Amino acid sequence: MIRNARMPNALTVDVEDYFQVQAFAGAIPRGAWDSLPRRVEANTDRLLEQFARAGVRATFFTLGWVAERHPALVRRIVGGGHELASHGYGHQLVDRQPPEAFRDDVARAKGVLEDAGGVAVAGYRAPTFSVGPRTPWAFDILAETGHRYSSSVYPVRHDLYGQPDAPRFAFRHAGSALWELPMTTLRIGTRNLPCSGGGWFRLLPYPVYRALLRRANAAQAAPAIFYTHPWEIDPGQPRVAGVGRLSRFRHTNNLDRTQSRLERLLRDFAWDRMDVAFGHLGLVPGAPLA
Repeated sequence: MIRNARMPNALTVDVEDYFQVQAFAGAIPRGAWDSLPRRVEANTDRLLEQFARAGVRATFFTLGWVAERHPALVRRIVGGGHELASHGYGHQLVDRQPPEAFRDDVARAKGVLEDAGGVAVAGYRAPTFSVGPRTPWAFDILAETGHRYSSSVYPVRHDLYGQPDAPRFAFRHAGSALWELPMTTLRIGTRNLPCSGGGWFRLLPYPVYRALLRRANAAQAAPAIFYTHPWEIDPGQPRVAGVGRLSRFRHTNNLDRTQSRLERLLRDFAWDRMDVAFGHLGLVPGAPLA
């Protein structure tokens, strides 16, 4: 068992419902969201209970759309000692928005989250890691709207996202005060292997994933970042019609095993909120709003 109190890894949750994932964007119109049964509150509560039993805190990158409809859930996140952060408002890809639309989206999300949670929101994660060379303006907008850090860059090659040539460790964008905290990768030869959770955590046998994360911890003097979603612990969620086989596999693979794997992960490594794990960068936990 690894317990490094000096350098906890960052535990994060992207709070969105099953029907809001990018893999289903072509099958579920955005206008239909309010007509679908929401499962995000119950699933997030299950994660909150699991984290409380393990005695760990996390950062919850929460959609403004979800916070607007479930403000009590946001208060439970804050009340549990977790960090409240932003996942944007409507899960729209950053690289498919003009700058002003992006500004409106993140400002709206920040306002909704802070109203519901009563604490300042400093962190942001882009839906589907959709920032990159086509969105050089995004980081200035995040800083201008009061965010202190982003965790939106994934330095891997992937058909849906990724910047394999991006820095692998915390950096500031040119001319910006905003910190970027990239998702964790393990450098093997000339390639970066994803090591941050998500679908890879469900796909790989747990001992293999644990070995990769241990190796990443040993190879870098920086916390690792792990992420999951509330829908990833929900094998009973409705199956969506009109979705390709690859997208369906990515979404549903091993949903029935994720929560038990999380249980082992919480025991095997030290965990904390993003703003605590990266506190050495000057990140300050969100203060209560007046």
